[in-house]
Amino acid sequence: MADTDCIRKAHSCAADPRKAAQEFHAVVAQPGMALVIFYCSSEYDLDVLADEMKRLFGDVPLVGCTTAGEIGPAGFRDHSIAGASFPASHFRVAAGQVDQLQQFKVEAGQDFAQALLHKLLAEGAPTDADNSFALLLIDGLSLREEPVTRAFQTALGRLPLLGGSAGDGMKFERTQVYWDGRFCSDCAVLVLVTSRMPFRIFKTQHVIATEDRLVVTEADAASRVVKEINGLPASQEYARMLGIDASDLDPSRFAAWPVVLTIGGTTYVRSIQKVNPDGSLTFFCAIENGLVLRVAKGVDLLQNLEQAFAGIRAEIGPPQLVLGYDCILRKLEITQSAAKDRIGEVLQENNTVGFHTYGEQFRGVHVNQTLVGIAFGTNGGEASHV
Repeated sequence: MADTDCIRKAHSCAADPRKAAQEFHAVVAQPGMALVIFYCSSEYDLDVLADEMKRLFGDVPLVGCTTAGEIGPAGFRDHSIAGASFPASHFRVAAGQVDQLQQFKVEAGQDFAQALLHKLLAEGAPTDADNSFALLLIDGLSLREEPVTRAFQTALGRLPLLGGSAGDGMKFERTQVYWDGRFCSDCAVLVLVTSRMPFRIFKTQHVIATEDRLVVTEADAASRVVKEINGLPASQEYARMLGIDASDLDPSRFAAWPVVLTIGGTTYVRSIQKVNPDGSLTFFCAIENGLVLRVAKGVDLLQNLEQAFAGIRAEIGPPQLVLGYDCILRKLEITQSAAKDRIGEVLQENNTVGFHTYGEQFRGVHVNQTLVGIAFGTNGGEASHV
């Protein structure tokens, strides 16, 4: 494959936003770009960064978001910009933005996704679940991931959707998505892609459910707050299950002992964000009354990651790029792990570019404490997904 037909990835750790944008552009720029995607620190002056990215890339479709940490050729970083460009010779793209997520209507969201699909089809490329997919970047503090993800996936049918919720480090103050030359909050960008390259969609998590059941007996799904579990104050009952005092609950405990929900035989993690002063628990996903959750425990993250990439390599060969959306709670666990350096090496060996999220989307479901992604192969095989 000629160099002009390759996906190009880059990672700039420059502190100045204009210099970071220029370094990023210098590496990923190529003739005939169908799409450029980037993930950046919220610590940058985002108005300056947006202006420079727009100047450099012009009319090239350019999407991005702020993060809770960037992943790229330079490894794990907290003040950087990482991303990739995709050649028009092998990719067709249709993208757009939905604003005012607080007023999001399911029917309007479905119409939006269908319109993008029709736009992609109008370009003449055959589009189906074997050669196409959807990427979603969404405000990670909007609390609207569930209805937006479901609406888009319903409209797209068998085309798989995956993505990540934007972050802002550990501040949880303002997360932003980039489209059409500017960053904005309370919005989402949907990108539909048809690819001539082989690819594989994947999801991996390193937790297994125990027999300890948590029945949600009082919750405010809209705010993702659980007030009671098993009829008792939520934080107290969760802490009791772990054998600790509620005052000892912190992000490291949440990362080590998440809760899981089973949907259609598949286990999805529902991670806790924080304990509130009234003893309730705020989650990264919506939790409804009556849900039966189970406490989960972690298994070896490194081994799980190596197995996931071994499966990808067996199917499509060594990936030339993996777009990866990795939960912030996994990041917290990784940074405290003795295997941190090796985990970073595994991601670099597999050409991973992505970010640490406030949540992940996979096939219409909003999840936590998960790595979801799409791997692009380098051989001439057929595209595939799981």
